[in-house]
Amino acid sequence: MPRYNPALIEPKWQKYWERNSTFRTPEFPSGPKLYVLDMFPYPSGDGLHVGHPEGYTATDIVCRFERMRGKSVLHPMGFDAFGLPAEEHAIKTNTPPRESTERNIATFRRQLKMLGFSYDWDRELATTDVDYFRWTQWIFLVLFDTWFDAEQQRGRPIAELPIPAEVADQGEDAIHQYQDDHRLAFQSDALVNWCPALGTVLANEEVKDGKSERGGHSVQRIPLRQWMLRITAYADRLERDLETLHWSESIKQMQRDWIGRSVGAEVDFYIGSRADYAAWKANRALAGYPRKPDEDVLRIYTTRPDTLFGATYMVIAPEHPFVQRLTTPDRQAAVAAYCARAAARSDRERQEDKEKTGVFTGSYAVNPVNDQEVPVWIADYVLISYGTGAIMAVPAHDTRDSEFAEMFRIPIIAVVDPGAAPGVNREAVLAGRECFAEEGVAVNSGAYSGLNTAAFKQKISDDLTARGLGREAVNSKLRDWLFSRQRFWGEPFPILHELDDSDRPTGRLRAVAAEDLPVDLPPLSDFKPHGRPEPPLAKAPEDWLYVEIDGRRYRRETNTMPQWAGSCWYYLRFIDPLNDQAMIDPAKEKAWMPVDLYVGGAEHAVLHLLYARFWHKVLFDRGYVSTAEPFQRLVNQGMILGEMEFTTYRRADGTAVSAHRVMRDAEGMLIDRDSGERITEAKVEADAAEKQGESFVLKSDPAIRIDSRAYKMSKSRGNVMNPDEIVRDYGADALRLYEMFMGPLEATKPWSMAGVNGVRNFLDRVWRMIVDDRSETVVLHAAVQDAKPNEEQNRILHRTIMAVTADTARMEFNTALARMMEFTNFFTRQETRPKSAMERLVLLLAPYAPHIAEELWHILGHEQTLAYEPWPAFDEALTKEDTIEIPVQIKGKLRGRIRVPAQATAEEMEQTARSDPRVAEWIEGKQIVKVVVVPGRMVNFVAK
Repeated sequence: MPRYNPALIEPKWQKYWERNSTFRTPEFPSGPKLYVLDMFPYPSGDGLHVGHPEGYTATDIVCRFERMRGKSVLHPMGFDAFGLPAEEHAIKTNTPPRESTERNIATFRRQLKMLGFSYDWDRELATTDVDYFRWTQWIFLVLFDTWFDAEQQRGRPIAELPIPAEVADQGEDAIHQYQDDHRLAFQSDALVNWCPALGTVLANEEVKDGKSERGGHSVQRIPLRQWMLRITAYADRLERDLETLHWSESIKQMQRDWIGRSVGAEVDFYIGSRADYAAWKANRALAGYPRKPDEDVLRIYTTRPDTLFGATYMVIAPEHPFVQRLTTPDRQAAVAAYCARAAARSDRERQEDKEKTGVFTGSYAVNPVNDQEVPVWIADYVLISYGTGAIMAVPAHDTRDSEFAEMFRIPIIAVVDPGAAPGVNREAVLAGRECFAEEGVAVNSGAYSGLNTAAFKQKISDDLTARGLGREAVNSKLRDWLFSRQRFWGEPFPILHELDDSDRPTGRLRAVAAEDLPVDLPPLSDFKPHGRPEPPLAKAPEDWLYVEIDGRRYRRETNTMPQWAGSCWYYLRFIDPLNDQAMIDPAKEKAWMPVDLYVGGAEHAVLHLLYARFWHKVLFDRGYVSTAEPFQRLVNQGMILGEMEFTTYRRADGTAVSAHRVMRDAEGMLIDRDSGERITEAKVEADAAEKQGESFVLKSDPAIRIDSRAYKMSKSRGNVMNPDEIVRDYGADALRLYEMFMGPLEATKPWSMAGVNGVRNFLDRVWRMIVDDRSETVVLHAAVQDAKPNEEQNRILHRTIMAVTADTARMEFNTALARMMEFTNFFTRQETRPKSAMERLVLLLAPYAPHIAEELWHILGHEQTLAYEPWPAFDEALTKEDTIEIPVQIKGKLRGRIRVPAQATAEEMEQTARSDPRVAEWIEGKQIVKVVVVPGRMVNFVAK
């Protein structure tokens, strides 16, 4: 019997699409173009989980829909394949990471094809492909060759960097150093997680509470030479250009918050010999404020230069390079112990710790606005990775500084008068007993006293600039991007370090020539850590590690790029994946860019998008791409949680306690809030729970309310759903439809196998509506006939087409499916089902459930795929009702319904209502005080 069997239908059409290259994209769009991109996945060993297909199904629906509407669609897929898990597997098994990575990619590819996504598989790429990361390395060289012109607000070739005469006079080495200091890709010392016991540098995700995740060994934070990318130069453009994008406001705000633009002042506090202070200050007045701080100052940035007179101490990070210099002999032991403790803690732990700790260096700095000495402390709440690693502390007007000052009994001087600010104790603020962090009027600030905050900030910034002691500055929370990793599974840097005759680095860098790319990863005989605080590629064979060019000897850079690198530009390579002469053909780039729709998880809403936009802007500035932004529209799909879990609570005697009576005591134990009796949790099976209003209750005792909650899918909870199993039992089309029918695409939703079964039943009904499932062979149902739709059928058909078209265009897939279900319910009851109506339903269903749609299209008598069939059109006139149903209320309660012409007047509606037998019965004998009629909506009789 020809019942709906996805196990046969789905592989059949997947083979057809592959054999006929149905979804191959033309090199250039032949009409209006649509570039739709999924955030490509990391190919983990676990394969896809059901959360992956949610976004992929959404983009696939859009692509199939728009192909049928005549657009040239580019819809590629690839793999973000470098990653820590493959490296850890290599260390454990001593097998090359490429082997496990390519095995995982094969699994992901099989699963994606199993779900019927209409990708152009000829464009598939992986970031680990040597032919791909050749161009990742090429883009790094563009970054290395670029400096940011602040006046023109764009990146320019390093050869165009103006060299000051005093630098040029110092010779070629000084010029090279000056250029290196201005490159977008530059080197700097940065902290890494070094684990002596494991003999390796660990990624942040491998460290927890100062211990290695593997083995629980102590981890130290030590400085290591690292590559950085000067993303901060583009902070203003990254923020400003958000206004040009069709992204949700929440995502834009997350990016703005991460960039964190602020206007304040840079100020230098003097730490040299006090005897030389006057001369230093006089020299600054003549020479002006230097671009880089000299050795006699601590440079700080503050958004509140109006509080400089209230700075009573300074704080530097434990890793600050001046720690040793500023520590007096009597403080050395205490400082060393404190810095050692801080080195064992992550930045996050240091920022989250509410307890303030610190140690005095024994040294002082001079506040340039009042020439007063202030003590210099070391505290781990200041990070070397943020700002300059030094702050001025104003305890009267900063909560964090206030807590620290109170802890260590440091003076507190108020310099901002709150006036009559509501909820503020002015007397306590001025006495230094209460912190006030808002704006006000200056006090205790010399000649600036009496100025309001805004006027003070501007005046003191101007004065500091005139005296060479500071300047107005725009800053951001955004930090320069730490771009190197101490791993062996990542893109090698195309950089060579020049060596002298003793094989020691000279400090000169040389870029690998573009024609010599790619720099492939070296073969390693084993993948175990070498036990030194340097990158593992340092143990590569010498013929890879050392290079001789033009008689000079070089050592390759042994750090590797982070996983972010490959995902920063993959959308460009998809356009021209086989080009071996350029990153991308300029004509193809101009034809397809920008990406019209980008779909992925909100977890990438900040870093990936910022990094990709930064790279794109550099490429735009250098003329390699034609658009200022890569992703025009962004949609973030919601998370799919595990199935709902139910919990009840029981007393010691086994009797149940309703969930709303449960609380935790001071010890964190569960108790009955009424009796105080200790209670325990117990799991409730789903079939023992039922919905009651907004809550769930025990089916056996509806008086007992139970807790219901869906959790994030994880192996530890055992609630992970495998798409292979869903497809095996229900079919790929059912999985696709269920994930779209769960609710709005952006919403977080719990999984439900009952829901999967529900959409599978819908597909069965569609099949039986068109196919005679009682026949021995595949034939159309007898009700499907070459007949014209009657008036009611035509109205249902055209309304369905109109609604599904609008909902699909808005990516409101759940409501589009609901419309198709209503259509199916209606036509299943019809004795005659016009073939033309059935064909159009199949075309509407095709983007959502492509396998069954192709099969039904074939059964309906068509030889070719429906993938490029025109999308059904609707007649708007046929979507409108000639008559409409109107509710009738009497004394505010619904008492009947009437049908009236769609254009009926208020008088006609009232007369029809009065004539309705049921309504007449309700108003008989009552005094009608007033009749409220809303045309097209309702009739309400106000009666006594």
